[in-house]
Amino acid sequence: QVQLVESGGGLVQPGGSLRLSCVASGSIFAINAMGWYRQAPGNQRELLATITSGGNTNYADSVKGRFTISRDNAKNTVYLQMYNLKPEDTAVYYCNADLTTYSGLFRVPNTYWGQGTQVTVSS
Repeated sequence: QVQLVESGGGLVQPGGSLRLSCVASGSIFAINAMGWYRQAPGNQRELLATITSGGNTNYADSVKGRFTISRDNAKNTVYLQMYNLKPEDTAVYYCNADLTTYSGLFRVPNTYWGQGTQVTVSS
């Protein structure tokens, strides 16, 4: 009963910017780490950035200095601000969350994925 829904993808010219959003909804007790991944055709899914519930962040070298991950805990939302986009950033972008859900009297930890949003960088 948990959904992660991404938005904000689209077509952008090289050097442009986009901000992706991902909202988690459902029977959520707590959200721990959240992250962004991407997958280009023919490639494996690549970890881009993670953020803990306390706001600690980590980035892949390929996006460090160009992408910024942030979150709004009150809105169960994680963002990915992307600057200076390059054609090689073209991919489907996925958000990911390690969270704990309500299940009757129990609390169940699990990892959830969004459905992905396409980012295309092209002139």
